[in-house]
Amino acid sequence: MFCHAPSRRRRYGDPESVLKTDIRLYEVGDPAHVHHVRFRDPAGSVRQGVWSDDGIEFGGRVYDPANVDVLAPTDPSKIVCVGLNYADHADEEDMEVPDRPLLFLKPPNTVAGHGDTIALPEGKDTVEHEVELGIIVGEQARNVDEADAMEVVAGYTCANDVSNRDDQYVEQNWVRGKAFDGSCPLGPVVATPDEVPEDASVELRVNGETRQSSSIEEFIFSVPEIVAEITQYMTLEPGDVVITGTPAGVGPLADGDSVEVEVEGIGVLEHDVERLD
Repeated sequence: MFCHAPSRRRRYGDPESVLKTDIRLYEVGDPAHVHHVRFRDPAGSVRQGVWSDDGIEFGGRVYDPANVDVLAPTDPSKIVCVGLNYADHADEEDMEVPDRPLLFLKPPNTVAGHGDTIALPEGKDTVEHEVELGIIVGEQARNVDEADAMEVVAGYTCANDVSNRDDQYVEQNWVRGKAFDGSCPLGPVVATPDEVPEDASVELRVNGETRQSSSIEEFIFSVPEIVAEITQYMTLEPGDVVITGTPAGVGPLADGDSVEVEVEGIGVLEHDVERLD
């Protein structure tokens, strides 16, 4: 089973923490039970390896996770998000359960990785966490039938849809609420789909205290339904991410908080938060 990395905290936005790469993502049909990881080796090169119990393997070498920077698992052109995909979260938000997936977007500037420190927007009182299962797209996809949807899914990762409620609740398009820098930590690895149980648990902890705990079995709309719906309207590209909604228990983040996002079969995504104002 995958073990998460020793903490290596980076401030989100440092040039070395967001280096672009054109490394080909994960081929659909990779062998089962593999955790892919993007990392920067001690020489500063961005690599794509496999994380095992022995460490991170690439090019015949095994790296100690403590000696490399674990990067976000992909460099997406977009992140498509699903809102209100758990009935209990819809209830806590006092909103009706939607009759089709509620979709919105996060742009690439929101991506952060394992070990990063996320800056909370200045002057905002309520910025909250949302644990989510992330889907990594493996091939270009448009008008995909629900029955064929899993063929374009390369794997799954952990995600945190960090949300600025001060602005989200007073705007219609959620740009200020959802699209600020670093507001979508992803990682630390990509697990092949059969590594993640159909009833996989999802959990989020802040400073060691469990805030959210549920299962993807509680989804209103399944992964195939979500992929089919999105691709009716837009083309998904290799490396794009779809985050699938959060359960009840969303709560505020404060300066100095340490966050752990865990999805069964994937591992634990860690990041800190800080307030700059």
